Amino acid sequence: MEEIIILPMIFVGLPWLILHYVTKWKTAAGITTDDEALLEELYQLARRLDERMDTVERLVSSDNPDFKTARIMHDKEIDNTPLHELEQLLAEKKGARK
Repeated sequence: MEEIIILPMIFVGLPWLILHYVTKWKTAAGITTDDEALLEELYQLARRLDERMDTVERLVSSDNPDFKTARIMHDKEIDNTPLHELEQLLAEKKGARK
């Protein structure tokens, strides 16, 4: 009687349990469309804030000629390389999605 219960548990239940959690793990590891939309929104917000910081720094430097910014500058190519790569990835993602 015990063999009737144990054998199906080993040959059916255990693989089903393992495969179930493997598929759950794989689906949870990916980024969802909601996550992509949130990242796109955060990226646009960061760009707007960067433009505002540029404006503020420009105003402060016009009032105080000794002012020197310590942050990453938008007009330096070395600072813009990661930004260009990100914009390219976003453009490719949008092109693949459409």
